[in-house]
Amino acid sequence: MKPLVAELLEANIGKVKEQEPLANHTTMKVGGPADIFVEPDSIESLKKTMEIIQKHQVSWRAIGRGSNLLVSDEGIEGVVIKLGEGLDELKVEGEEVTVGGGYSLIRLATVISKQGLSGLEFAGGIPGSVGGAVYMNAGAHGSDMSRIVKKAQILFPDGTIEWLTNEQMEFAYRTSILQTKRPGICLAAILQLKQGNREEIVARMQKNKDYRRETQPWNYPCAGSIFRNPLPHYAGRLIEEAGLKGYAIGGAKISEQHANFIVNVGNAKAQDVLDLIDYVKKTIKQLHGIDLQTEVEIVGRKS
Repeated sequence: MKPLVAELLEANIGKVKEQEPLANHTTMKVGGPADIFVEPDSIESLKKTMEIIQKHQVSWRAIGRGSNLLVSDEGIEGVVIKLGEGLDELKVEGEEVTVGGGYSLIRLATVISKQGLSGLEFAGGIPGSVGGAVYMNAGAHGSDMSRIVKKAQILFPDGTIEWLTNEQMEFAYRTSILQTKRPGICLAAILQLKQGNREEIVARMQKNKDYRRETQPWNYPCAGSIFRNPLPHYAGRLIEEAGLKGYAIGGAKISEQHANFIVNVGNAKAQDVLDLIDYVKKTIKQLHGIDLQTEVEIVGRKS
């Protein structure tokens, strides 16, 4: 790894660290170190980073604000690229919004609603970055990113940058082509919104925010919804009816506020969370014959 680190530092691409604890970069506050952690300061720096990674043929993955991520205690092999400053531009032209992949989704929803643009109200309480939201087709309150993304600008591992249309992104429930077929990094997105009544839009978004605050345990470190809803059922309801609210393993506990959330109640290890996920899966399988699938992305070395 030493020649790779030396080349990354020499390229002057932004922050480069070795053995950076990923617990510092995930909302669950768990996870071991990244072998190499890079925070590029521009799209050009990100392209250069990818060139160097490909040259050295090491594995990589991108993260945003770490809100839908569970990193193993053993950490992540290779390079972790964090998108943030330098990839957070915002341009509003009429009903079309161009926004960088590193931009905060909550902040975007707030800014846009105050300009009287409708379509992002559902995102008012969703933590994470725009790039992460596009990658996983984030959604809530009956809507999701697929309804507003006109195009997404993607950097692929070979260094090419393409604008993919909504159709080409192959959005589905909590997923996109970036997860299923073509790994890549969302640099930016063009969102198609609609002009509306500013006061009504702000009120709708605030209502969604308040609902999340009242029903979800954001006062504890957590990673958002742990399981996908096995429609027509709801994961949270199945877990609650199984009597698992409050069940804990180590420092990880099923939230008493919302059963589809696992919270870090004190120095939880990633393994505590994984063991709790397995316990829930087995319980729901025994009771209902339903195989719950995780919505949170589980990454890193296996123990």
